[in-house]
Amino acid sequence: MDVIEAIHTRRSIGKVKQDKIPVETIEQILEAGVWAPNHRHTEPWKFFVLRGKGREQLGQALADIMREGMENPDSPESQEALDKALAKAFRAPVIIAAAVTPTDKPGVIELEEYGAVFAAIQNMLLAAHSLGLGAVWRTGEPCYHRIVNEAFGLREQDKMLGFIYLGVSDMGELKGKREDFRSKTVWIGDEE
Repeated sequence: MDVIEAIHTRRSIGKVKQDKIPVETIEQILEAGVWAPNHRHTEPWKFFVLRGKGREQLGQALADIMREGMENPDSPESQEALDKALAKAFRAPVIIAAAVTPTDKPGVIELEEYGAVFAAIQNMLLAAHSLGLGAVWRTGEPCYHRIVNEAFGLREQDKMLGFIYLGVSDMGELKGKREDFRSKTVWIGDEE
């Protein structure tokens, strides 16, 4: 699959089978991530591969975040909600958690560090698609919570930027639609 085809046909696959994903395949996806562009070659990414019982680390963090906001975490309703939060980490056989670990080198713009990790995530999504796998990039408030940082041993200045849920698609072929680039593009200057 060429890169243009991969860009046009990749979709967020939120439902995957629990089939085991070979380590070599996961490594290919991670390798694609580290080839993302990054200003000053800081390589500001850190990846965590969660498989098997290792997914509990994420599930427990999600449950702990939910528990923190509950008035009565011991109620049956709260326990049910906490169990659902814990189960979210088991929706895919593999989760790649991607964090930014900004450098403290003088002159490096922190926002560019984030951009590099976002580019790495896109590379990994495209690589997964080209290898015949389904993936979805999950984010949201819990992703950025201090409890997630603590669960993954990240520094205060680091930030988890997403969880790539990875597996064999269980959704069939999905069609995509985008607004034409012309509606989002301004051309400045004439061709010389």
